[in-house]
Amino acid sequence: MDLLNALQWPAMLVTLLASWLVASRHAPRRNAGFWLFLASNVLWVVWGWHAGAHALIALQVGLAALNLRGTRKTEDRSG
Repeated sequence: MDLLNALQWPAMLVTLLASWLVASRHAPRRNAGFWLFLASNVLWVVWGWHAGAHALIALQVGLAALNLRGTRKTEDRSG
C-alpha cells in the first residue's frame, strides 16, 4: 500500500476526533474541533487528488468553508 493511499485512514481518524470535539459544550474544544476539521479537509483533498475523487474534493472545499464559518462563530462567542 502506498503512502498516499494510506492517507485515508488518518484523514478518517482526524474527522472522527473533530466531530467529537465540535459536539462539546466548551467553546475552546469546539473551536479545536473546527480546526481539526480543516486539517481533515486538507487530508481528504490530498487523498482525493491521488484517487481522482473529484466529487470528494468539491465536498471538502464546501465543508472547509463551513468549518471556517464555525471557527469564526466559536471564536466570537469565546472572546
